[in-house]
Amino acid sequence: MKATEQEIDSAWALLFACWLVAGASTLGALFLSEVMAVTPCVLCWYQRIFMFPLVLVLPAGLIPFDRKVVRYALPLALVGWFIAVFHVLLVAGYIPEGIKPCTQGVSCTEDQIVWFGFLKIPHLSLLAFSVVVALLVFSSVKYSRRKDSR
Repeated sequence: MKATEQEIDSAWALLFACWLVAGASTLGALFLSEVMAVTPCVLCWYQRIFMFPLVLVLPAGLIPFDRKVVRYALPLALVGWFIAVFHVLLVAGYIPEGIKPCTQGVSCTEDQIVWFGFLKIPHLSLLAFSVVVALLVFSSVKYSRRKDSR
């Protein structure tokens, strides 16, 4: 059964939204480090390693449209999400002292920027990765169900 034009448009919109989130996250991270001179911690660097490639990988599935790009984007986003969760737990104090990866340079628990009294850089990263993962999973599940109903 061939996908309808509306289904293709919907899947394209989901991938485009993922690309917008990844692009905004990348630009935000570069703005913080290059313009505002906020030095990233080790965990922030690791999260960047998994977010920045999404800006290049996702458009590969947009023009021409290819839903299979989820195969390449989802593992990057999931690893970045797990690092972001670890970072948020570290900032919240749930991770024991002995496991902390930031022993040199900027501390991973240092509050360099706090918006609205509670929103920190690790929270923004977790939010971005969560949105990307959710959109990619929704796109994948939606079309796998369609294939099963044949």
